Amino acid sequence: MPTDDNIIKHFTTRVRQLILQYENCRKENAELAAKLVECQRNVKGLEQQLEKVQRDYQALKATKMLVVADGDVEAAKARLAKLIREVNKCITLLSEK
Repeated sequence: MPTDDNIIKHFTTRVRQLILQYENCRKENAELAAKLVECQRNVKGLEQQLEKVQRDYQALKATKMLVVADGDVEAAKARLAKLIREVNKCITLLSEK
């Protein structure tokens, strides 16, 4: 039959083990929190980069529509007139709201 002294030693040992596990979990949690912040910062940077690339792409697309290929001025004028009509329609729709 275990004595009181053995029970206390066993209990003390278990408490120390729990404290060590707690400290390890706290350290791991702090490391994971730091990694999370780093990943969030990285994601934010990538989102900004994506937005810039999308703006550049839209500008390039608009420029490409306006490029006069092989001296085709009439086709370029027609494309430009179409773009102006589309913009005017958008302005009209927005002003109605």
